[in-house]
Amino acid sequence: MEPTEIQEFSKQMKEAGEAASTRIALAISILAVLVAMVTVLSHRSHTEAVLMQSRANDSWEEYQSRKLRTENLQVTVDLLTLQPINDAVATKKKVDDYNSKIAKWTGQLTDDQEKAKELEGEVATAEAKASRFDLGEALLQIGVVLSSITLLTRKNGYFLLGLALGLGGLVVALMGLTIH
Repeated sequence: MEPTEIQEFSKQMKEAGEAASTRIALAISILAVLVAMVTVLSHRSHTEAVLMQSRANDSWEEYQSRKLRTENLQVTVDLLTLQPINDAVATKKKVDDYNSKIAKWTGQLTDDQEKAKELEGEVATAEAKASRFDLGEALLQIGVVLSSITLLTRKNGYFLLGLALGLGGLVVALMGLTIH
């Protein structure tokens, strides 16, 4: 080979390496953007789960409060019926009033309980979404790191493994979007 051919070959090899590095850097950038997007989805799902859990707790507290009031009023009715009566009409009116409140609150207890269980179901759904997004985020981050190692080692195996993990992370994150 002549010196100019060697220089030409060297130049071609250098340009080919730069083109490969550019493609790898572009892929890493795309993976990094995907990591950011999945991270936002993960954080939003965790926040949604916390808010839903708070609402479920509020519903259970309302249920417990209403149940205690019902039981306390039932005890009052029992005491009124066991006591000697001075004014039977007034006592009967009060007992009837209390019994109507007990009936109303007992009906509301079922509604409160159903609402709290429904909210707990929404919490479980939000947590399932968040788990998928967390796993997707982790796989995408590992993909970014492995792909970055390619720039240092010039071994394409790291790049391919990084892309495979990144694709797996993207698929897992997309599965999180399908959960309702």
